[in-house]
Amino acid sequence: MALLKHINPFSKTNEDTGFSATISSYGERFINKDGSFNLRKEGNRIWDRYSLFHIMLNLPIWAFVLVMVGAFILVNLIYTGIYLAIGSAELQGISAHSAWGIFKEVYYFSTETFTTVGYGRVNPVGDGANFLASIEAMSGFLSFAVVTGLIYGRFARPKAHLAFSNHATITPFKGGNALMFRFACYKDGHTLTDVTVQVNAAMQVHEDGKQTYRYYELPLERHKIQSLPMNWTVVHVIDEQSPLLGLTAEDIKVADLELYVLIKGFNDIYSNVVQQRTSYTFHEIIFNHKFVPMYRETAKGTVLEMQKLHDTIEVAANTEMVPVSAVS
Repeated sequence: MALLKHINPFSKTNEDTGFSATISSYGERFINKDGSFNLRKEGNRIWDRYSLFHIMLNLPIWAFVLVMVGAFILVNLIYTGIYLAIGSAELQGISAHSAWGIFKEVYYFSTETFTTVGYGRVNPVGDGANFLASIEAMSGFLSFAVVTGLIYGRFARPKAHLAFSNHATITPFKGGNALMFRFACYKDGHTLTDVTVQVNAAMQVHEDGKQTYRYYELPLERHKIQSLPMNWTVVHVIDEQSPLLGLTAEDIKVADLELYVLIKGFNDIYSNVVQQRTSYTFHEIIFNHKFVPMYRETAKGTVLEMQKLHDTIEVAANTEMVPVSAVS
């Protein structure tokens, strides 16, 4: 495959992205669609590398519930095993005679102690069981304090709640061409204000006999709006200042083009500044398509049709694209 050697010389590079220019430093995309960085750290101890608090805050809700329930069952199974090792004779009030029946009663006693409910029919009478019950009661209320903090952190954590179109498009625009993508806030009531967007392009180029990455901040038709009650179609006009000027679909594939997007705004609900990232790689950029309108007017007001966020229609190509050689 031929290497991309010509990029519009009038486009301005961005050296402040935080990414390396070395080709071997990266594989796949720089930023994942969910906004996380496509990076894995190695060489340090696992307990130094991972943050349990961060993991618990970012688990899907179903996984978070499963972890909480699973941890509760596991901890009580451990305590049940220790009670049985000490001896069920140190627990008064057990009515079962079979091994399985005794196990169940000790397990339920453990859950009652762990949650500090303490119904009272089964109670410890020996020193070993009493000491273990006191430790379990302490660990129970401490663990509920931790769980309460996690639940509060998950629900109160400021978020942008933005949904992005699956594809970016390069489409005819005002006699030329433009790169576009769009996004909207999908939560009712979470209207962002003072919203800004920044778009950077990463491209592989062949310079001085070697491949390297070059980064460009793409000038936007509008980089800031006062509020975001509806959707926003972000537009980068491909003009004499654009690094995309004259590039075809094959060119952006050769360049391994990736667009990474940063949105910032103030969320009234959280009363805090929020941000969200995403990216588009070359195979997520389609030519000669435009987005369809995603709102309609009704007698009761405007309806934003979120199901149309990704919808595009094909349009005729603009054959007047200026080749790179014409401006270099």
